[in-house]
Amino acid sequence: MARAIDGIPIRVRISVDVEPEFRRRLRLAAAQSDVTVREYVLGAIRDRLRQDSDENAAPAAILTAATDPVLAELWSNEHDAAYDRI
Repeated sequence: MARAIDGIPIRVRISVDVEPEFRRRLRLAAAQSDVTVREYVLGAIRDRLRQDSDENAAPAAILTAATDPVLAELWSNEHDAAYDRI
């Protein structure tokens, strides 16, 4: 994360080119939510990042030979077979 200077967090700008109709819809949606376009876009991005993070975390939480063929090859040996009996 960027460091703060005199207590003010450093921010970077991201630019995205969109069609005029998309911009109009974005501004309307923000106004209907009673927030600025910036707040609306940041909220949408945060929600999507959280969703993507949750989706990616679920499969990683359950590592088995059935869910990961590479691990199945690595785990297919007598030494690691002891874990199958637990």
